[in-house]
This record gives sequence, structure tokens and C-alpha cells, in this order.
Amino acid sequence: MHTSRQIFKMSTCFLLLVFIAFSLSFTSASDPSPLQDFCVAVPDDFFFTGLDKPGNTSNKVGSNVTQVNVAQIAGLNTLGVSLVRIDYAPYGLNAPHTHPRATEILTVLEGTLYVGFVTSNPDNRLITKVLQKGDVFVFPIGLVHFQFNIGLTNAIAIAGLSSQNPGTITIANAVFGSNPPISDDVLAKAFQVDKNIVDYLQSQFGMKN
Repeated sequence: MHTSRQIFKMSTCFLLLVFIAFSLSFTSASDPSPLQDFCVAVPDDFFFTGLDKPGNTSNKVGSNVTQVNVAQIAGLNTLGVSLVRIDYAPYGLNAPHTHPRATEILTVLEGTLYVGFVTSNPDNRLITKVLQKGDVFVFPIGLVHFQFNIGLTNAIAIAGLSSQNPGTITIANAVFGSNPPISDDVLAKAFQVDKNIVDYLQSQFGMKN
């Protein structure tokens, strides 16, 4: 027969487990579940046109991302999905970046892409694949990833993301193009390079690329 102290300890443990489970339900790494079918009323809020048109890849990295998220389709609000079209010039790069709020699943429509992502510390393991037309690759949420067109012709990919607003942090732009700039002392130590190199890189990324 349990003593009153044992019963109290068991009750305390049970309440603690309930509290932990309840807390975890609010720390999900995805968009919140909708409480209704949708949050808008106008039919055009569910529509977007123009994804068949190629993006302008005349830039330093030779790629262009056309986003279709909640900013373009209001009807995506609370639905937890979005997509992008990515165009690549020959040897065009979608530079290393992260999506802090979404996993990405990408399929190649045209061309050949070298893609990959890096696992988190301390392993920092690089996982890569060469993709051909029709191939699919997944980039886990929050991990640094990239795509590089290794072909001699233009490439096109479509990607779905598990958030209505995935966010994008392009690593080089964030580190060397922040506003105001990160101290070159900090970056020189972090990258183990001379401050002159840091200053040069900041001059390259201190403008819109």
C-alpha cells in the first residue's frame, strides 16, 4: 500500500510529465495549425500567375529565385506551405543559405544541378548529390544548403517549403553584408584571415548583389 508521501511524489511526477508534454506541443518547428479552413475571403487570394516565366539570372551569382509564399498568395496564411521557382544560368549558383522556418524539397525540371547541405556542429558533414531532370532532393530545416548549375545550359528547379513564410538567410550576405557591418576584428578571428581580406569581402557584399 502506498504511503501519502509516495502518492504525493507519484502525483508530482505525473504533473511534471503532463507539463513537459504540454510545453512541447507549443515548441513545434512548423507553422501553427489553422483553426479554420482559411483566413481570407477573396478568390484571388488563392491564385498566382507567372511561374512559367524565367527569372532574370543576370547577376553576380547567376541565379534567380521567384517566391510564391504568403506575401504573394494571401490564402497561404496558416496553411504552412509555399514554393519557389529557381532559375540558373550556366554555372549559376543559389549560394549557401538557410531557411530558418522550413524544410525544402526540390525537383529539377531542366538541367543538371550539384546540390548539398551541411549538418550541424560538431560534425559539419557535407551531403551532396548531382541531380538530373526529374530528380528530387530534400534540405532539412535550418541547415546550410546550396545548388550549383554544373551544366552548359540553363537549369530550372521547383521547390516546396514547409512554411507559409520560410525566410532565407544567405550566409555570405548576412556575414559580410550586415547593416551596420560586423566588426572586422570579429570576422578576422572567426575566419582566421587578415582584416584586409575581411574589408574587401565587406566591400563586395555591402551592396545589393
